[in-house]
Amino acid sequence: MKKSAFFLFAVCLCTALLSGCSDSSQTQTTNSSDKIMKNAVIKTDKGDIKVGLYEQVAPKTVENFTSKAKSGYYQNLIFHRVEDWVVQGGDPLGNGTGGGQIETELSDTPFKIGSLGVARGGDIKVSNDSQFFICTQDCSWLTNQYTNFGEVTEGMDIVNNLEIGDKILAIEINE
Repeated sequence: MKKSAFFLFAVCLCTALLSGCSDSSQTQTTNSSDKIMKNAVIKTDKGDIKVGLYEQVAPKTVENFTSKAKSGYYQNLIFHRVEDWVVQGGDPLGNGTGGGQIETELSDTPFKIGSLGVARGGDIKVSNDSQFFICTQDCSWLTNQYTNFGEVTEGMDIVNNLEIGDKILAIEINE
């Protein structure tokens, strides 16, 4: 009888301990690569940069970017801005002042090394419709301030070697 009571006590104790180990909150960690719906290749005179586009995070921006890319808009435009934390291109004038406007799509998707963002002026609600940038360092201060619409999946070595005046030969969209 004592053995049965001890056995029952041990089973109950183990059950209680094991149930305490489970996480009932089921916190979900979403990897940024889970957000990638479309892929693109930014062909430059230094090599190819493969990017994943966040269609669910910034649908209007991704649609605008892919539409311009398919039409050949970016062909032979230059990277007009290269700083220690960012590389920027897509300006038809080549000086950072060209392009139209599109609504900014803010999200809590963090800007990190390789993030693809949309340039904008002083109005947080309005972004440039053609100029994009790639972060070469952690840029978390841009989160919820700029549209984050993708990330480099291959070719950061190319991004890090870009210089002002390097060309975008084409952008290919792979759906």
